[in-house]
Amino acid sequence: MGSAAAQESSGSDPRQGSGTKSDPYVVGMYTDGSSFYFSPVGLYVEKGDYVKWVIESGGHSTTSYSKGNQEASTQAIPDGAKSWNSGVLKEKGASFTYQFTVEGTYDYYCIPHKTLGMVGRVVCGSPGGPAEGSDPPDAVGSGVMPGSDTIVKEKALGYPYFPSTGGGPLPTLALGGAALFGIGNVYLLSQSDRFSGRYEEDVTDDTEI
Repeated sequence: MGSAAAQESSGSDPRQGSGTKSDPYVVGMYTDGSSFYFSPVGLYVEKGDYVKWVIESGGHSTTSYSKGNQEASTQAIPDGAKSWNSGVLKEKGASFTYQFTVEGTYDYYCIPHKTLGMVGRVVCGSPGGPAEGSDPPDAVGSGVMPGSDTIVKEKALGYPYFPSTGGGPLPTLALGGAALFGIGNVYLLSQSDRFSGRYEEDVTDDTEI
């Protein structure tokens, strides 16, 4: 649990906790205005590790995508893994702990906020199971669901998650595109204004009597 192999990295381990029963990895559950989310939204653990979900704000549940759980329309945890459902926790600091004993990919959600994008993913050991090879059952509220290989590599990915691209993070690209669009519009308007004839010297002055 929380072995050196899991924490081997050129930098510091971004996970909070060590994965033991007395010091589990921690995932916060948040309400921030109209945003509802788990952070980290992607977490890597090893077989036998413990994860504790903690209410930081609002009221939430941590509930696995598995048969029998409320609002779960599909199975998205490994075969043989035990499902979990904390029920809705409403007090700040309230928590729920689960031990991961089967390797694979686990997708989970918050019952009252699933349709608003409050979903998360844990990879135990190595990716695998029904959650792999398809999109998460529900869209993430902001950003995208981290890929399992990325979760294994990075250990923990905060919310919102946006994958990097050759031109920079997606939000930066979006802002850059918006800026270019705005500049283009200004240019076209100026050209239209120029060719309208309003600045020609022989245009009649409407203010002359």
